[in-house]
Amino acid sequence: MKIERLTLREIRMRLKAPFETSFGVTQVRRILLAEVMCDGISGWGEITALESPSYNPETTDTAWHVVSDFISPSILGRDLSHAADVPLLLAGIRGHNMAKAGFENALWDVEAQMKVLPLWQLLGGTRQEIVCGVSLGIRETPHLLVGRVAAELSAGYQRIKLKIKPAKDIDFVAAVRREFPGIFLSVDANSAYTLEDVAHLKKLDSFDLLMIEQPLAWDDIFSHSLLQSQLRTALCLDECINHSRDGATAIKLKACRIINIKLGRVGGHSEARQVHDVCASNNVPVWCGGMLESGIGRAHNVAMSTLPGFSLPGDVSASSRYWDEDIVEPEIQVSPKGSISAPAAPGIGYSVKRDLIERLTVRSKTWTHSA
Repeated sequence: MKIERLTLREIRMRLKAPFETSFGVTQVRRILLAEVMCDGISGWGEITALESPSYNPETTDTAWHVVSDFISPSILGRDLSHAADVPLLLAGIRGHNMAKAGFENALWDVEAQMKVLPLWQLLGGTRQEIVCGVSLGIRETPHLLVGRVAAELSAGYQRIKLKIKPAKDIDFVAAVRREFPGIFLSVDANSAYTLEDVAHLKKLDSFDLLMIEQPLAWDDIFSHSLLQSQLRTALCLDECINHSRDGATAIKLKACRIINIKLGRVGGHSEARQVHDVCASNNVPVWCGGMLESGIGRAHNVAMSTLPGFSLPGDVSASSRYWDEDIVEPEIQVSPKGSISAPAAPGIGYSVKRDLIERLTVRSKTWTHSA
């Protein structure tokens, strides 16, 4: 695969409704799209960094800088045997996993097209259908949250995840559990608590939750091990897991019983498979988290979620939950039973709407290799 051209685009997409977490509210997504041209074949990836360094240290603008000054000169013109060769080429760049993942994943798309395979099969996926859950942002009142949960359950989603933060947690979870006693229910704190909140967090044990996701600091595996030993409910780590070594450490320390794998956070498909394998060898279930992606990032999430260890419903949900119009076709749809079928077409399995992308683009940069 001779890397002939790289293009980085920033598009702006407005969410149908504001999405609130413990670290802020998002209404408009500034999304970076990575396009790679190899031997006449175009592959697409998405850089999932947020607009601010609130989820992790990366942002839309830091990713633009790192791609422009470091990633593009490292891979442009290279002739690769496999997309999995990319991490070695970028090993000299510490961190910036989301920036790296955008272009590595685009090359996985290229490789799958060259081999006339759906990406999920090239990755080693075994699930022809993935089960889906939803992530619900913080609402103003428990009543409003219960109404939103009812709507998502009626759409078929098999797991409900509630974003929580101090003062918007116990009463909200209690209201949902009272109304829906039998559903798979989890909560996600995005690091909103500390070990001083142990007594408060123990109250969540009474709601029969599937998991409590990332309650403590985003970079502190050890404190989660202290918390997990005091809770009956399984902890799930998200922000703490940036590569397979973090996964192995968390499992060894018994800091969690479940791990959320996000493609951008761990640096792309190659490392995501490594995290998956570490968890599988230790009987730790994994699932795919979301970053309010466009259809391109969502398509990559679908492919990754077909790996055998993804046994819990992830945050991969329908395009129409977020966007009036997505940038892929067909738009990603969830069946009435709450599942997405793995696509049969080569590559990511969805066609990219170039015309729409051009209309949404606010800046772009292209690098071309001269033979």
